Amino acid sequence: MRHWLIALLLAVTGIFSSGLLARDAAPLAADEATEKRLVAIASELRCLVCQNESLSGSNAELANDLRREIRNLIDDGRSDAEIMEFMVSRYGDFVRYRPPLKGTTLLLWFGPGLLFVAGLGALVIYLRRRERALGDQRPLSADETRRAEALLHDQDAPPRP
Repeated sequence: MRHWLIALLLAVTGIFSSGLLARDAAPLAADEATEKRLVAIASELRCLVCQNESLSGSNAELANDLRREIRNLIDDGRSDAEIMEFMVSRYGDFVRYRPPLKGTTLLLWFGPGLLFVAGLGALVIYLRRRERALGDQRPLSADETRRAEALLHDQDAPPRP
């Protein structure tokens, strides 16, 4: 019982002391406006390592480097459009979550829809062929029905010793 009380006391002390020591994270940029611009731009860009996370949400090393690069470009006085153009020229349209509609990105925009339509078409063709194949079966003749019933009856009968 004494060990449980000590463990409980330590747990409660740990919970309360961790809350007292917690602080807000300091922004990475000296200027809060710069940090807000960085987050806005980075949320529009894809992490090239993770590919399913935005640059602002990723903890990959490359994402940290790219955020640092964006911060430097902001400090140099570049506009958001110039920073996006810099990133696209360096990494291609894939780096953007919403790439522009042009010849090289048509597959990115319409590929999923085309794959869905092709899959739906293949499913319809398969189901029609299957229905035709099942529809071609003729019913059993009277003789075939008697033989099938005899086989089923023999199977239901107890085994002979």
